[in-house]
Amino acid sequence: MDILAGLNERQKEAVLHIDGPCFVLAGAGSGKTKVLTTRIANLIAQGIYSSHILAITFTNKAAKEMKERLETIVGPNSAFVGTFHSFGLRFIKENYAALGLKKNFTIVDADDVTTIIKKVMKELGYNPKEITPGYVKSKISFIKNEMLSKDEITKFLNSPLDKIAAEIYFVYEKTLHQNNTVDFDDLLKMPVELFEQNEAILDKYQERYRYILVDEYQDTNEVQYKMIKLLAAKYRNIFIVGDHNQSIYGFRGSNYKNILNFEKDYPDALCVTLNQNYRSTNTILDAANSVIKNNVECRDINLFSELGKGLKIKYLRAYDEKQEVTLVIEEIKKMLDEGFSYNDIAILYRTNAQARVFEEGMNNARFPYRIVGSYYFYKRKEIKDLLSYLRLISNPADEISLRRVINEPKRGIGAKSLDELATYAAQNNITLFKALNKPKELEFKNLILELQEIAKNCDLTELIEQVLTKSGMKEALEKEHTLEADLRLENLMEFKSITENYQNEIGGVNLEDFLDEISIVSDMAEHQEYDNALTLMTIHSAKGLEFRAVFLAGMEENIMPHAISLQEENGLEEERRLCYVAITRAKERLIISNAKKRMLFGNAQMNPPSRFITEIDQSLIDMVPNEKEEKPFVKEKYYDDTPGTFRRGDIVFHLTYGRGVVTDIDEKFVTVAFSKRWGIKKILSNYKGLKKE
Repeated sequence: MDILAGLNERQKEAVLHIDGPCFVLAGAGSGKTKVLTTRIANLIAQGIYSSHILAITFTNKAAKEMKERLETIVGPNSAFVGTFHSFGLRFIKENYAALGLKKNFTIVDADDVTTIIKKVMKELGYNPKEITPGYVKSKISFIKNEMLSKDEITKFLNSPLDKIAAEIYFVYEKTLHQNNTVDFDDLLKMPVELFEQNEAILDKYQERYRYILVDEYQDTNEVQYKMIKLLAAKYRNIFIVGDHNQSIYGFRGSNYKNILNFEKDYPDALCVTLNQNYRSTNTILDAANSVIKNNVECRDINLFSELGKGLKIKYLRAYDEKQEVTLVIEEIKKMLDEGFSYNDIAILYRTNAQARVFEEGMNNARFPYRIVGSYYFYKRKEIKDLLSYLRLISNPADEISLRRVINEPKRGIGAKSLDELATYAAQNNITLFKALNKPKELEFKNLILELQEIAKNCDLTELIEQVLTKSGMKEALEKEHTLEADLRLENLMEFKSITENYQNEIGGVNLEDFLDEISIVSDMAEHQEYDNALTLMTIHSAKGLEFRAVFLAGMEENIMPHAISLQEENGLEEERRLCYVAITRAKERLIISNAKKRMLFGNAQMNPPSRFITEIDQSLIDMVPNEKEEKPFVKEKYYDDTPGTFRRGDIVFHLTYGRGVVTDIDEKFVTVAFSKRWGIKKILSNYKGLKKE
């Protein structure tokens, strides 16, 4: 078998490299998995023992695919092909005694970690309402993945809440040790610590794994970077594959600078660029190239393809988010008529909250669809909790809803207390709600009674805000300071878009009618799994996937790029990389859509089209006429060439957020405190929609 068959010249160069460091800059769709597996096969063919080969990837799916491809080429072998965590687990099993563990140690899962943290917090006397277990959990993970020393913990975790989290961390670690357990982060941290402390053990593994390959190197964090660097230090046969332009997991702790610094770590490294794409047309690749070149920190890959020029990118500019969905559905129908299957088509969006209007649109069009990376909107826990509050306000006799939310967020009312109350209620022929009589229970009862009175005098959207605030749901999620909590809060805010639209269409504010309507919709739209279905997912979830046709929805400022990114260092560059990843998921067709105005998180927004659209060579874009809409986005319409002249204390007016006060200024941004509804925002100072009053 000719293992080099089908490889292009640059792929062959990478595969045939044997000794010394090698950096393969692999652009999207350039066949990196094929290069990795073929390289391993070539090493074995050159007489290198397969047991000396360590190949690390990030997902079990990728590892499984590599193993299967390798076995097809060389048959059974002893090369280690797996994730960082699977390697870490093997190492700990082989060195448990040196790590202070017993042979029968166990790994605690995410739920167990939360349980232990709660127990430690209780022992130390910390109230979950003041500092949430979720917040502590994220800080513990940060400490372990950054491998912070005791002094560094003191240095970097110095806010009041962080100091508490650090205190809990030390007791948490002691608890794990006492119980002969490790958590998921320990699978990475413990091997690195032992490598640093024990030269003999490090040498043993350096001798065992003389050839190291790492996939998706741009996604490595600090502890993963240290692990690989230590293992490769002796023989320096390190072969990394990655693409800085596809580094989109900064929020998870990955450090894109690891790949940028590889050539500093290994000045003699062979560098091979794979820029022939086997997935997309040149129009799609030219669009991706023209966007990413605007990043300061980028590698010029300049992807190209032999698949032809292909069709132009369609740009759908809608009047509002509902028309955006309608336009997308019309395009999908055309594709289906041309012979596309549902499986060929994906709708990508920046945040999960954007999925709701597309879910409703797909249901109305009777298109089968699957949602990747998130639950069906009405089945998400936080949405079911909110609906239970609303149902309880409407009908206090609803025992199912009461049981769901009486301890959500936590109020110290357990299942045992509820069962005793249920027995009392049955004996006295009263509802469970009426039976609530103890202090904590009465507090909840009074909350529902208060919300019932509020419901009589406000509209549905305001009622949602009151429920979220007075129940403590909003505060609990805000205090958690985790990505999961932020997403759940976004979904709750998006529910206000449903009530706002309902009120605009129906003209009424009757809670009972609204709940009836929601029950019918959520029941009719029961999410199913289909073999042939449209795919709805966030751009982050789409990494590594490809589709014949991709819809990139909601391409507006403050959505894509996300508003939060403009407040973070390098945030805009990561958003641009995210856009690059989204574009390169498309094989044949790319359709970009946005809306002049949209209801998102219960608020009407009028965002200008995304700057990323203007960064695409306009000759590649076909603007679809829309008689309801304005002309294509012109950057100069929304942004001046020079920043505005603002000073602290200035009263300003923003098109979306209204009146505010300037609180801070830097080189590019102006920080403004708006009303309580909007809070503090960081805005580009050359945005024309921000004016001094």
